[in-house]
Amino acid sequence: MADLDLDALIDDPKTRIIVTCGAGGVGKTTTAAALGLRAAERGRKVVVLTIDPARRLAQSLGLTELDNTPRAVADVDPINGGRLDAMMLDMKRTFDEVVLAHATPEKAEQILANPFYVALSSSFAGTQEYMAMEKLGQLHKQAERTGEWDLIVVDTPPSRSALDFLDAPERLASLLEGRFLRLLLAPARGPLRLMSAGVNLAMSVMNKVLGAQVLTDVQTFAAAFDTLFGGFRERAEKTVALLREPHTAFLVVAAPQNDALREASYFTERLREEKMPLAGVVLNRVTTTHVPDLSAEGSLAAAEKLEAAEKSELTAAVLRLHAVRMQQVVSDRKRADRFRRGHRAIATIDVPALPDDVHDLTGLRTIGALLTA
Repeated sequence: MADLDLDALIDDPKTRIIVTCGAGGVGKTTTAAALGLRAAERGRKVVVLTIDPARRLAQSLGLTELDNTPRAVADVDPINGGRLDAMMLDMKRTFDEVVLAHATPEKAEQILANPFYVALSSSFAGTQEYMAMEKLGQLHKQAERTGEWDLIVVDTPPSRSALDFLDAPERLASLLEGRFLRLLLAPARGPLRLMSAGVNLAMSVMNKVLGAQVLTDVQTFAAAFDTLFGGFRERAEKTVALLREPHTAFLVVAAPQNDALREASYFTERLREEKMPLAGVVLNRVTTTHVPDLSAEGSLAAAEKLEAAEKSELTAAVLRLHAVRMQQVVSDRKRADRFRRGHRAIATIDVPALPDDVHDLTGLRTIGALLTA
């Protein structure tokens, strides 16, 4: 069982992309921001792509807002020549950019105004994950072309399933190239025009189920979007290939709770199956104590003696609080040790839980130091 050396990872110029992933609510976004800041202050030119961060995180980066455009983070220590930009994924705007970049102006106008497209680009399941990968591809191309950044840190979308992030590009590409949309285009062209009677019957059924306007919107979208179908699958395949390159490093972030650790186990196994380069696992928000030698049992026994003697109620209350904390310390340690025993080939690092939320660059620097301790 090896310790995870994150300073070595971010200092290595061969590391060009770091992807933080894992269950929701375990601190992926804060971990990504803290690593980005630490890498910048150690000399890297970094852009951090976050997915729907809390407002406090934008504030911790010194930015009043985060949007789809990388913005420089002020107050980054420039002594080593590094810099830090940050941005938040705008799912719909990224989808719009894809359409504008790959369709003629006339087709783009038709697509962007189509109600079905508006719904697809704003809320369809998997779109956020796909657009995160689309934006990563754009940033990588820009970095290669301009040298503006030498490290991209990606905070993946919060997903109920660890599979969503890896499967979304293929799933969305399959939808946009799938039989349903092809069926909508079938009456107008190709050998399927000979099957127009059957197609018309199918359309009649769908018309009753979906409603005439919805079906018309979908058909109009499919006809306008037809020339872009192949591009989605091609870019998805390029992005997946990019994620398999040695210059990419995946960090799985977990908390010492059973659900989060099960998700981390599932994700590490999936990354191994997909031959994705896993750097290690960050066990985040691990409960610690400044008095590790005083056990929960000893603390409770001392509290009971003080209470029986009717002495120092405040001290007894503090001892009982310590007992509760020590029980959590032991539970966290057992779960973390069990995870490590089950994944002996994977490097890990424990990050202690902080008493307060991170709300400024100082807090992010603290997280960065704990990540690399």
